[in-house]
Amino acid sequence: MGYIEKNIKDIREDFPILSRPGFIYLDSAATSQKPFVVLEKMDWVYKNLNANVHRGIYKIAEDITEEYERSRKEISGFINASESEIVFTRNTTESINLAAYMLLQKLKRGDRIVTTLLEHHSNFLPWKKIAKIAGLNLELVKVTSEALIDEEDFEKKIENAKVVAFTHVSNVAGTIVDVKRLARKAKERGAFVLIDGAQATPHMKVDVSNLAVDFYVFSGHKMLGPTGIGVLYGKKDLLEELEPPFTGGEMVKEVHKDGQSWNDVPWKFEPGTPNYVGSIGLAEAVRYIKKIGIDQIETYEKKLSEYLLENVGNIKGLRYAGPKNNRAALLAFEIKGVHPHDVAAYLDMKGIAVRSGWHCAQPLQEELGFSNGTTRASLYFYNTFSEIDKLRTALEELVNIV
Repeated sequence: MGYIEKNIKDIREDFPILSRPGFIYLDSAATSQKPFVVLEKMDWVYKNLNANVHRGIYKIAEDITEEYERSRKEISGFINASESEIVFTRNTTESINLAAYMLLQKLKRGDRIVTTLLEHHSNFLPWKKIAKIAGLNLELVKVTSEALIDEEDFEKKIENAKVVAFTHVSNVAGTIVDVKRLARKAKERGAFVLIDGAQATPHMKVDVSNLAVDFYVFSGHKMLGPTGIGVLYGKKDLLEELEPPFTGGEMVKEVHKDGQSWNDVPWKFEPGTPNYVGSIGLAEAVRYIKKIGIDQIETYEKKLSEYLLENVGNIKGLRYAGPKNNRAALLAFEIKGVHPHDVAAYLDMKGIAVRSGWHCAQPLQEELGFSNGTTRASLYFYNTFSEIDKLRTALEELVNIV
């Protein structure tokens, strides 16, 4: 029995919302719950250390700046990057948009961008937009019936591509992509590579120094941190070379009527007052994850994933998306004859919170034959096997009703 299984009761007590009687939260792919330490840290900052960063020479302004930059160091260490390679944004979506507009400087009319049908809309629509703006060609790699990237099609489409962008873990199918291997193939062909790590970073060890990627992006709110804070990792030499696509205060050294000089990286990509309290909250979340152990989290969630598939995936009349093994701890499914929203509403009456709809991945779900979307149960390390049992019981009751 691992650390989490031995200590699950104490771990759950760290999350105030999980103390609600009869409440089962199975929507962590949308946003995770927050432990007391994160909430208390942010509250402490607002009460005791609130001042704008990088600007004042008075004591608390210097203290909050130090705390803010310490959070950058904590987060960079978590993914094995350098501090200068961590750009703070609002979320994964903004990180991808920022990278896309940066890369416009490297692209010319007719160049090819490649992404896949496995993607969240956030890793599709930004590329679609800049393709339209700059006259680029956007191509989508096919997926198999089990929502695996079609590697033959991937190999074909990345030839002569300038940008290749794909997810690390699918938020619908639970597919865990072999990023290291596929990214290397794209880099060997001279492409810039961006990875959407929103569903990976909270659940497994990510070492960007060991991945052949130029950009790696993720959100704080999916990994125990607050909303409104995201991370764009970019290789330092690339960040230094690229111009900031968005400008304003804070990201400059000097401004004159006839010109300006940009700040050093990463600050030249962070115009305006940053979400410094959010960054500090995310750093506290990272410390909490490190205390639990990211390896422990990955091991425990693998057991949850297998148990979820074994006990829910085989319910009569239920069809789920994604592979049969090596998948994240989530299950998106449909029940024959019942709309996904009705499934979610029924589960809500049983105190079980799940997501329903397209999950911001409509092209994928349509490709897999889900005409109305799916209902999705997604777990984190604070969930239990008994909660999965209750989910199964509720779904079996629903199936018997219909």
